[in-house]
Amino acid sequence: MGAKLIEAALQEATDTQNVNIGGGALASVPGVFKKSFGDSPAVVVSDGITFEVAGKEVRRRLERAGHTVMEPYVFPAEPPLYAEYSNIVKLRDSLLEHDAIPVAVGSGTINDIVKRSAHECERSYMCVATAASMDGYTAFGASIEKDGLKQTLSCPAPRAVVADLEVLKHAPGDMTASGYADLLGKVTSGADWLVADALQVEEIDPTGWSLVQDHLRGWTDSPAELRAGDLKSTEQLMEGLILSGLGMQSYQSSRTASGAEHQFSHLWEMEGLGHGEGHRGTPLSHGFKVGVGTVAIAALYELILERDLGDLDIEALHASWPTRYAMERSVRAQHTVPDLERGAVEQTLAKYISADQLAQRLKLLREVWPGLREKVREQLMPAEQMREMLRAAGCPTGPVGIGLSWEDFGATYSGARTIRKRYTVLDLAFEAGILEECVDELFAPEGYWGRTAASHARTDGTRVAGSLRRSEEA
Repeated sequence: MGAKLIEAALQEATDTQNVNIGGGALASVPGVFKKSFGDSPAVVVSDGITFEVAGKEVRRRLERAGHTVMEPYVFPAEPPLYAEYSNIVKLRDSLLEHDAIPVAVGSGTINDIVKRSAHECERSYMCVATAASMDGYTAFGASIEKDGLKQTLSCPAPRAVVADLEVLKHAPGDMTASGYADLLGKVTSGADWLVADALQVEEIDPTGWSLVQDHLRGWTDSPAELRAGDLKSTEQLMEGLILSGLGMQSYQSSRTASGAEHQFSHLWEMEGLGHGEGHRGTPLSHGFKVGVGTVAIAALYELILERDLGDLDIEALHASWPTRYAMERSVRAQHTVPDLERGAVEQTLAKYISADQLAQRLKLLREVWPGLREKVREQLMPAEQMREMLRAAGCPTGPVGIGLSWEDFGATYSGARTIRKRYTVLDLAFEAGILEECVDELFAPEGYWGRTAASHARTDGTRVAGSLRRSEEA
């Protein structure tokens, strides 16, 4: 069924023409390249690790098939490669020395760097995946840190993607688990899009929604088997990630697959979490942070869905709504990194509405809330269920697992809202005047995160000061 779904999705794609997922798929690289790029020369782009995993083999197969192959561009294995703009400049300058088609051999970081670099050289590219670690392979845009801000830079998806299941199966377990967490995050991002659609902020695109959401439960239903290395589960995960990326490509935006849970991850990345941290000194994966963000947002939704948002005091909320200047001051106060502060102000003010506009939105919320609440409940899974699914896949499930203090974790609920103009549940709660009280409830002794913190303290012997505390296990 997966192959048929992908073939149908490719009919809606704007950039990607060929996708081959299967055992021994590396053998198809020369043929897929020929079909996609004709007799154009090729250049393998990888890092020191992925070149050994598959880059050498890709180069050898292209050469044996008679393709002109340039000297590979291989980023050093150490320090771990990061998707920052300086690396795009390095690769772009190298690509401009010839007219070869880049063949990205790697996963998220390599793919994003090659995607944007190829775009700046005004050429397309091909990707050979080495891990089922994220959904960006076929996505429009690249997630890059530029000017201190993690942002999605505009650039087309690859023309062709090859994923050999034998290579994916033997990828590090953390990378596969990261891909699972990234895919599970589509549950909460879907809820965010339902909210934005109901409030007439951003209408749901049926094609983009269908590609990501229609089979999401099936793609994520076997985390334990995935962790055990089951080939079918690996294929299922990769299909979900590819289709999620095609959904973003179809819509020309990450809205189809990214919501508040991703804003949590992006904020932590921009604040520096993951640089030189995590296992064996490598950066902590984007997917792991998304997974923790997914649980955090699901827990917030549970509190919001308990409330009757059709009974808000609109007059009081109108009267207390901050001016544009006051909003800017508040955002600046939440961020201490200069580039992050500037970016957050820009993004927040881009979605700022006046007090009168707020009143109109809240009146609409009052009208649509009964139906919206049911749609969101149907879309979501319980936070604890998702936490158990992530745990079964081998993912961190709370702030301690990603080296974050409880205090900073709690502050993320407010800070994450400011870094993207995208409308999510964080904006809904803020505009309804309940974000702060919901966060307080989550971290109260009997709240979702309060109970988790206390349980962890009992396990590792640390002390919890109040409802928030700085973890002694980073």
